[in-house]
Amino acid sequence: MGHIINLRDIVKNYYVGTVVVRALRSITIDINANEYVAIMGPSGSGKSTLMNLIGCLDSPTSGTYILNGTDVSMMEDNRLAEIRNMEIGFVFQTFNLLPRYTALENVMLPLIYAGVSKHERTKRAEEVMESVGLTDRMTHKPNELSGGQRQRVAIARAMINNPSIILADEPTGNLDSKTTVDIMNLLNEIHDRGNTVLVVTHEEDIATRAGRIIRLMDGEVESDTFNKVAAGIGQ
Repeated sequence: MGHIINLRDIVKNYYVGTVVVRALRSITIDINANEYVAIMGPSGSGKSTLMNLIGCLDSPTSGTYILNGTDVSMMEDNRLAEIRNMEIGFVFQTFNLLPRYTALENVMLPLIYAGVSKHERTKRAEEVMESVGLTDRMTHKPNELSGGQRQRVAIARAMINNPSIILADEPTGNLDSKTTVDIMNLLNEIHDRGNTVLVVTHEEDIATRAGRIIRLMDGEVESDTFNKVAAGIGQ
């Protein structure tokens, strides 16, 4: 399979007053389609900055980022938003659901931005809700759902546009251990269906489920290792 993510000499600097914060220092990474990759590192290592760049939420100071064949390194914000909506499905630690909307309406949101008709939105949202095991929770609002169910809704929303990449940022950070296992099993299933999955985490037991673990330290790749145990999952 070909590369879906090509990062070449990626540098990201932030400016705090006159001080330059070097968040990423010459990162070069290739990720293949249908890989399952964990990005690890302590606080301040650059993993959140890297996730924002991969997710097209930010642009590098210098370097090249090719996403699924398109150079997104220096794209204008509105074009970057279009690419993001097509290519990336986000799952966040805090779920990021809209409280006044039902689960189904939350899942449909990316399709509204994409200009899909209401009939088609509803049909696709129902299908993806079924795929995450929430057929009986479609009309519930977030406050009527458990933490694990909310994260399933968030995963369904991430999948609705059939994105190239599922990007999960500490997806189990607010969940108990049993629910954590359920959500990670669901991410395994999504990977088995052919998606590229990237999980940003500081937890070793979450990372060991991935086929590859990239560790960052002080804005650089400290190690990039193939996880033989997990690599056989679903192959």
